[in-house]
Amino acid sequence: MNITWTPSPERIANSLLVQFAKDIPHKNYQDLQRWSINNIPQFWNKVWDFCNVIGTKGESVLLNPQSVEHAQFFPNATLNFAQNLLRQKNDLPAITFVSENKTQRQLTYQELYLTVSKITDRFKDWGVTKGDRVAGYLPNIPETVAAMLATAAQGAVWTACSPDFGIQGVIDRFSQIEPKVLVIADGYHYNGKEFSCLERLPEILEHLPTVERVVVVSYLGLQHGYPRWDQLLASSDATEISFTPVNFNDPLYILYSSGTTGIPKCIVHGVGGTLLKHLCEHQLQCDIKPNDNVFYFTTCSWMMWHWLVSALASNAHIVLFDGSPTFSTPTLLWDIAEELQINFFGISAKYLSNLHKLEVDITKTHKLNELKTIGSTGSPLLPETFEYIWGNLKRDVQISSLSGGTDIVSCFVMGNPLSTVHCGEIQGPALGLAVDVFDEQGNSLKTGAGELVCTKPFPCRPISFFKDDSGQKYHQAYYARFNNIWHHGDFCEWTKNHGLIIHGRSDATLNPGGVRIGTAEIYRQLENIDEVSECLAIGQKWHDDERIILFIVLKPKFELTVDLINHIRQHIHKNTTPRHVPAKIIAVSDLPRTKNNKLAEITVRDVIHGKEINNKEALLNPECLNEFHKIAIELRNE
Repeated sequence: MNITWTPSPERIANSLLVQFAKDIPHKNYQDLQRWSINNIPQFWNKVWDFCNVIGTKGESVLLNPQSVEHAQFFPNATLNFAQNLLRQKNDLPAITFVSENKTQRQLTYQELYLTVSKITDRFKDWGVTKGDRVAGYLPNIPETVAAMLATAAQGAVWTACSPDFGIQGVIDRFSQIEPKVLVIADGYHYNGKEFSCLERLPEILEHLPTVERVVVVSYLGLQHGYPRWDQLLASSDATEISFTPVNFNDPLYILYSSGTTGIPKCIVHGVGGTLLKHLCEHQLQCDIKPNDNVFYFTTCSWMMWHWLVSALASNAHIVLFDGSPTFSTPTLLWDIAEELQINFFGISAKYLSNLHKLEVDITKTHKLNELKTIGSTGSPLLPETFEYIWGNLKRDVQISSLSGGTDIVSCFVMGNPLSTVHCGEIQGPALGLAVDVFDEQGNSLKTGAGELVCTKPFPCRPISFFKDDSGQKYHQAYYARFNNIWHHGDFCEWTKNHGLIIHGRSDATLNPGGVRIGTAEIYRQLENIDEVSECLAIGQKWHDDERIILFIVLKPKFELTVDLINHIRQHIHKNTTPRHVPAKIIAVSDLPRTKNNKLAEITVRDVIHGKEINNKEALLNPECLNEFHKIAIELRNE
């Protein structure tokens, strides 16, 4: 049975997208999406006006439209990112912060504006100007948002690492971008424990010679001799912000690739492209309206933090959470969603899958009357998890599965307020992005799996890699595979409903016998094996071919017996093809993940092939690789 969800006529009629499209001939979302990519300058010009971007637009919308790599949007426009997020100064809530122990703090828009005005005042005194980098080593707290906004107000560039990054992970990132100011928390909470960041600070500063000022945010209340955030606020009597106007294509953020196979790439994102795409996604794709309560479980290192914070530009109320999402109870985040009447609830697919495995049912214990949309990203959301959400969380809720990433600090494919949600599918391409699926020769595919690409210019592509003056590294990352086409690196396919299914990263695609298989195709089958908690598949080079090795983590009290191995193989064979069946199934105690909780498939593949892993700091649990190193020796000796 293919369970679906369809928006009511009232919900469609009241959507911001219907208001936006009232003068565009269309019958459905597919018509609107087609119009948006056939009329790219007109579409983005209309988004600017509809979303009331504060700034000077200029005469031209798009220069060099024939070049996906070199096109320029709004080349004469000037604006300030922070000004657009602080557009209202009133007593409505702007930020509510909730920690894992449920303590709360709230800032109104007026209070947030005043805080940013004081930090901006201090930054000016310190000589922070347009283009300078300000780095944050911070948890997901209101001070992080304020520091970012003060940076953007000055036309400077914000970058961040969450405090779960170790010393080397921070140095690998921040040393490349040469920050002028470092804002750091004294520590953070996780799963009932406190962790100090201050003991790491001296070694970090040794490797950051460009840092002229350090500010410590008191989160745990630890004693230290560094300048404090609260002192910074008390030392300024500023009440207004003089926003520095910058060009549409000037830098705003530096984000980092996962870096599990080498030093992270420093991806520079532009002011205007980030703002315009986030406004478009929030208002037109997610139907986020003024005063809506928006939550996304994220750290400040993940692009979804930047996505969440941008909701302030739509006059929404954002909810920040710091800590373990299951501390004290598996329903912790749903307790918060109920209490704060969350309208848009964002979370990772892995979290939802874990709830499914735990058989958590909140339909009888929680009232989520205001919840309209559940956003899911980080990895493919499996059909079984769609069914679980509608059966155990809320039946009348839109599941908006999102996919894009750090590379564009936004989404290529996502939900929309007009279409039916089909189980296991992303609703479709985002407005304004000419998404397609290519085979290995660069031919467009209507059926079958291939490479996710974008064939026309879009404003949120990164403006550069930091210090990649020739642009060669940037070109190689996205444009070398297909001429004048953005190659994203996801393995996906169209569905008959005009939606998409993401099968995983294409660089982790399995290739036994020359047949390309997305790892998510195998993971989906393991969802139905009761004994298995989670799994990871890689391809191992073997006798001039490739064989699939499946690593599984078993639930407590289960063992990997011959019968279970046969059962797994038979189940995969029955529901897929013989090519999908693993040559070997190996039980492990844990699977490596990135800081954003994504399976580190390529890292495991490299370990199995005897390659050196240079940046274990990018992993959440690097200690588990020891087990894989031992397995690799056994596999190579077979």
